[in-house]
Amino acid sequence: MSPGSYIRSAAQATFSAYRRVPVRWRLAGGSAALTCVILTSFAAIVGILANGQVQNLFIQSVDKSFQQVDAQIRPIVSHGRTSCNENLPSLAFADNAQIRVVDQYGDTLCSSQVTPTGKPLNTPLLQVPAGAGNPPSQSYSQAGYQVRARWLSWGSDSHGWLLYARPVSATDQTVSRIQAFLVLGVIAGALLALLAGLYVAQRAMRPVAQLTDVTREIELTRDPTLRIPHPEAEDEVAELARTLEGMLASLAGARADTEAALTRQREFVADASHELRTPLTSVLANLELLADELQGEQAESAKSALRSTRRMRRLVGDLLLLARADAKREQPHKPTDLGTVLTDAAGELGPVAGDHVLSVDAQSAVIDANRDDVHRLILNLIENALRHTPAGTQIRASTGNDGSRALLVIEDSGPGIPEELRERVFDRFVRGSGDGGRGTGLGLAIVRAVAASHDGSVELTSSQEDGHAGTRFGISFPLSRLARVEMEEPDASGQTSTTTGKTIGRRLRRL
Repeated sequence: MSPGSYIRSAAQATFSAYRRVPVRWRLAGGSAALTCVILTSFAAIVGILANGQVQNLFIQSVDKSFQQVDAQIRPIVSHGRTSCNENLPSLAFADNAQIRVVDQYGDTLCSSQVTPTGKPLNTPLLQVPAGAGNPPSQSYSQAGYQVRARWLSWGSDSHGWLLYARPVSATDQTVSRIQAFLVLGVIAGALLALLAGLYVAQRAMRPVAQLTDVTREIELTRDPTLRIPHPEAEDEVAELARTLEGMLASLAGARADTEAALTRQREFVADASHELRTPLTSVLANLELLADELQGEQAESAKSALRSTRRMRRLVGDLLLLARADAKREQPHKPTDLGTVLTDAAGELGPVAGDHVLSVDAQSAVIDANRDDVHRLILNLIENALRHTPAGTQIRASTGNDGSRALLVIEDSGPGIPEELRERVFDRFVRGSGDGGRGTGLGLAIVRAVAASHDGSVELTSSQEDGHAGTRFGISFPLSRLARVEMEEPDASGQTSTTTGKTIGRRLRRL
């Protein structure tokens, strides 16, 4: 990868990571970064100026102290030996300095004691140009000291240098403290700017958070009529709130129009299906008459038309039932014994069970229902088991109650429903591969619609019996109020009865 491509990839990755950061952190981070840049620039300028000012003050202090020492130092020659003032150590101790007097050859004549923090000063050989007068004073730095040197003359032929050295460590410490203070100030200012930016960003984003809460509530309740909060300021957030409010109003209107259109469509389908039953009944009656009267090929044609018409009548009946459920047209409900309905449905399907083993255990369970619809539900479940299982499969149907709800169970020991169909098996016009084109794909959709219209529920599970996956449909209905009262009536001994009702079922084997 070329350097340019690498730089572009790094820049894209950085920008992508930056875009994933929340807005409040981006605002606060930008504010803190800008504050940090400003404070850093200010601290750099202040540090440079402060360093120069401290150095100047130090130089001035060194010069002033050197002048004071120069005014008080008077070497004395006695018996060929040179001595200095007795207060030389005290003069040096005041400024933590070192003072020495050396001759013109660099030999030390007298000096102050070395302070605990000081180091011995290696005196350079200060040469005096030949034929020149008194050499000028000199200033230089050596071994961490700022040094001042002046030519001295005492006696007729005694000459030398007065050296005054002040350590620069104190100045360096002062500069370091100033720099540390400035760095801490920059860091503290950036952190305060970050916290203030987060607070301000949170306050600024509060109207957006309120809008988010309301829209989330609308998502959960699906109620577009909820009020959108409007901020007091006329800014972009207020414009967003008005836009959301207008959008929800438009969606509510579109939803109402769609619901009205669907309602009209359901009403039309229900009415059309109902009106189709009368002509289909007439056509069916005439075809039955023709099939009995005609002979030969004409009779076969009439019987074929009769079979198609019967299939059409059943399809129209299925569509009418589903259309009524969609249009919320409830049929009158009366107390109905679920066990009796199961027995009638099993007896109706007995002649067409073939080699299937159909067993029925019908116990009394009274529910408030439309008998025809519940009868159709049971027929569909048993027919579904007969159609989609091989010969010899055991099919068990039973009813009962658990004290508060009536239970209907239809299960078989067949191969079971494929996993890919389990999620869609109750949808309309969904047919399995073993259907053979005989069904309409509406049977289980009708089962769910009838159960829902009776405040019931449908559960599809695997029976897991006889080594087969099997299929088990469990339908639960609320018991009739009259049945619950009868079950809770006290018996002759004053105890509450807990009987499950009279067993009225029978077992049908190999019908």
